[in-house]
Amino acid sequence: MLDPELLERITARHAELDELEDQLAKHLAEVRDERDELAVAERVFERMTEQLAEERASARPVPGQVGGRAVMLIPHREPGVEEDALPPDYQRIITVVRQAAGPVMAREVGEAVGVDISVKSKLEPLRGKLVRLVDRGWLRKLPDGRFTTRL
Repeated sequence: MLDPELLERITARHAELDELEDQLAKHLAEVRDERDELAVAERVFERMTEQLAEERASARPVPGQVGGRAVMLIPHREPGVEEDALPPDYQRIITVVRQAAGPVMAREVGEAVGVDISVKSKLEPLRGKLVRLVDRGWLRKLPDGRFTTRL
């Protein structure tokens, strides 16, 4: 015959273990749910990365043809592409922006490179070049319209 105190301890321990098993099962279910969510997030991330890469590739301008050879007059700024890959007038623009004490307006760049800034039709092509340099990653345009070099 079993001791009633021992039987009570065994029953209490069974109850404790049952409660612990329930807690562990609940925790395991939460862990599995989170793993499933992470797997979905990884798939979404991979798809979005692929889509962004495709969009960036298709957004790049198509190189022009010079002498039957594909060339891009203003290449994107990438590792290994130096400023000397730019046409000389674009190199002068970057030099002026770099040597300025701070961000500069298109007018200031025009004065420095010898453009007649009193005639708007002469300043607009320069502004177009500045914007092209921004689009290709060589310069940065601030919200107030001034230009500065990239860090």
